[in-house]
Amino acid sequence: MNDRLFDSSEPTQPAEVAADAPLAVRMRPRSLDELVGQEHVLGEGSALRTAIESGHPHSSILYGPPGSGKTTLARIAASQADGAFEEESAVNAGKAEIRGVIERARERRGANGRLTILFLDEIHRFNKAQQDALLPAVEEGLLTLIGATTENPYFEVNSALLSRCQIYELRPLEPGQVEELLRRALADPERGLADPPPVEETALEMLAQRSGGDARVALSGLERAVERSRGAPVDVAAVEDALQRKALDYDREGDRHYDFVSAWIKATRGSDVDASLYYLAVMLEGGEDPRFIARRMVILASEDIGNADPQALLVADAAARAVDRVGLPECALNLAQAAVYLALAPKSNASCKALGRARAEVRENGAKTPPDYLRDAHYPGAGKLGRGEGYRYPHDEPGAVSDQSLLPSGLEKLRFYAPTDRGFEVELGRRLGSLRKELRDP
Repeated sequence: MNDRLFDSSEPTQPAEVAADAPLAVRMRPRSLDELVGQEHVLGEGSALRTAIESGHPHSSILYGPPGSGKTTLARIAASQADGAFEEESAVNAGKAEIRGVIERARERRGANGRLTILFLDEIHRFNKAQQDALLPAVEEGLLTLIGATTENPYFEVNSALLSRCQIYELRPLEPGQVEELLRRALADPERGLADPPPVEETALEMLAQRSGGDARVALSGLERAVERSRGAPVDVAAVEDALQRKALDYDREGDRHYDFVSAWIKATRGSDVDASLYYLAVMLEGGEDPRFIARRMVILASEDIGNADPQALLVADAAARAVDRVGLPECALNLAQAAVYLALAPKSNASCKALGRARAEVRENGAKTPPDYLRDAHYPGAGKLGRGEGYRYPHDEPGAVSDQSLLPSGLEKLRFYAPTDRGFEVELGRRLGSLRKELRDP
């Protein structure tokens, strides 16, 4: 039997934190009550909270951005459970280390039935063979696996291992939640900053806002700013130096929010790629929600580029999807790529103007009934009403184009769409001209 089983150093819970550890480590929450954020998975009565509080955590994968609490949550789960805690990083651990964890877990269970919790940080770094080595131990309940990853586990973790774990997606902390953690560090003389100098409210707000929802970044910035101040009050300049970023006059809820997105739209519409990138950078550095930026890109792709470059809508939509899939900070690269494409694409608002003309017609004159041959003919008795009679299927016509009038009676000569002579719309204009001349115009 391995003597380690009876060693007092056996890891029954996460190791104690050294007094000289970084502030972000010292201030790590030790219980669910101290944890800030993630209410969507840790609310009262939730499956995850119940499992942790009962001391019987289940195998799970915590997926979220840096500083959102993945390691903290794993350590809390381990401290609540009556079992041994093993921690490995997929960056450094190989199959040998995993085999060692499994052997120790088997010895514990055989000796006294104790649970082993393995916290595997950056689980997405394990290759398929390494993940497969874990599978039998997780499957038979020998190990309770808690994996942490910043990457989408559905793309990075084997489906067999995924099927045996519950996936929990953690979200970036809100600025108010980050600020709460900063205030704790200033008010806790044992774990936080000992006898800290005064910290200006604007400096605290900047730290909370500019941390990108990452508690570790905010607490580390506070620690550096306090060290830099040498007992003097901590102001915005100290925080700027600590973060190596200038404070921005940017209010996500106020005029500056609208001013800068307006500037971005107009710069991109005006095909000034450098101005587009500049205002995008201001918004990102100011803590703007990247989903808001992506939505504006999708709108601009149709409103200002349209069919001059139909690919623009696909590019903007792909950027919006990437924002949801990747998240900050990396999704800034996707937004930059889209901004460059949109700024340099040929511009046309012809489809937007055409829709405006069509809606104006409807608002002014109401909705005219379509010709009977266009109306729905799929219900019993429709034929008796003449519905669908006389409709000519375009695919049976020369060139797959119908020469029937497809507008309501009396509106046959209405024209809404007027293509420009820019980009792909030139080709659409040629085709439209041919259709109108040969088939529809008298």
